[in-house]
Amino acid sequence: MRIIRAADCLVMPWKNGGGTTTEIAVAPEGASLSDFDWRISMAHVGQDGPFSSFPGIDRTLSVLTGAGITLAFGDGERVRLDCTSAPCPFAADRAVDGLLTSGPIDDLNVMSRRGRWRHQVERVLGAGSLNATEGLLVLVARKGDWQVNGAKLAAGDSAVLDAPGHIELVVSGGEAELYAVGLTMEARGTLS
Repeated sequence: MRIIRAADCLVMPWKNGGGTTTEIAVAPEGASLSDFDWRISMAHVGQDGPFSSFPGIDRTLSVLTGAGITLAFGDGERVRLDCTSAPCPFAADRAVDGLLTSGPIDDLNVMSRRGRWRHQVERVLGAGSLNATEGLLVLVARKGDWQVNGAKLAAGDSAVLDAPGHIELVVSGGEAELYAVGLTMEARGTLS
């Protein structure tokens, strides 16, 4: 298991220049915004505006703080997200504007390259256990003091675990919130 401390995360500008994001983990390590296989980051969104387009990428967005955001897709669909909403998956090459409900938000953004990796995001609100059956499991602590198989994670810290494995989560403090990101490499075809 690899621990990523909040203080060690890279802060970088958005692809569209509209703000900054804090990169938690990316594969391959050191990959740019145009050549990653998967990427997990947090962003502070302070104004309405279009999302950057990432061709061939799937994305899941979760609101961490603030009143919320409405995703206004180019085809007319609208999805409202707040801190209590389930993580919202959508294609990152789909045209979408973010419309803030009332003031800025912070969000968790998970992206994976179609045909290479797939991901799933789950919000965890208390102690328990998780099974990592394949690929990787990345845990992002948001509230509370967590222990992951005995290793301590403070709010903002993350842990990367290789599957297979069993994870025991213990938390102390009143509020507890953690995001579990499952990442699985997709089977690649062979040439004949």
